[in-house]
Amino acid sequence: METVPNVLLNDGTSIPQLGFGVFKIDDDGAEVAVAHALEAGYRSIDTARIYDNEAGVGRAIRTSGIARDEIYVTTKVWNDEQGHDETLRAFDASMSRLDLDVLDLYLIHWPVPALDRYVETFRALLEIRDSGRLRSVGVSNFQPDHLDRLVAETGVAPVLNQVEVHPYLQQPELRAANAAKGVATEAWSPLGRGNGVLEDPVVLGLAARHGVTPAQVVIRWHLQLGTVVIPKSVTPSRIRENFDVFGFELNADDLAAIATLDRAARVGPDPDTFGG
Repeated sequence: METVPNVLLNDGTSIPQLGFGVFKIDDDGAEVAVAHALEAGYRSIDTARIYDNEAGVGRAIRTSGIARDEIYVTTKVWNDEQGHDETLRAFDASMSRLDLDVLDLYLIHWPVPALDRYVETFRALLEIRDSGRLRSVGVSNFQPDHLDRLVAETGVAPVLNQVEVHPYLQQPELRAANAAKGVATEAWSPLGRGNGVLEDPVVLGLAARHGVTPAQVVIRWHLQLGTVVIPKSVTPSRIRENFDVFGFELNADDLAAIATLDRAARVGPDPDTFGG
């Protein structure tokens, strides 16, 4: 079994660089998929309240036979749960569904700037962390100005910002803004979620040259960029394939070829307007 590199976070903890996402998988399906992922070697699982599969994720973790401290678990507070007291209640509910005593990482799922509660929500997350029930506090889909405000008003930078990144939306400015604050970048929809990335001629050519799948090329690209990456699949063979990305390396020319694919094309919502 391959050893996944860890990314050191700004609070002294670390997260596996390659994890497993469960977006758009129902509760029972998530239990099965996470069981396959853990068997394949993944040790980081990413869920969220809005996915409605936290209970299934928790069941898979408990029945895996793997020690709890070897599995990194992330979940997220949803937009309608933002606010100080609301977030405290949301965390308790997520922990009940997951059936965990301590969570590794809790994220604000979207900034929802029109709601203007993300700073208040972040303060609640810091309180939970200080209580000992949460190891690390992060965000998702935050733009540089949202990060600037968090740091200015709380004095604390999140450990990680989970954002949409794939070859058609590479977000170099956002990744640089994260890095400038010591914030790790984690990529959701890292394979483009059906937007044509895996059928792109450049990606197909690299896959043929390296003797791997297009998905493996893209996951390897993420790893070499330094991002944390959480591919999702419900197919056991693909779950294993997506983990088998440590036996080859993209060279400088390969990386330059993928860099030309950026077209600022989102598959998800715009963080500046979503949830308002």
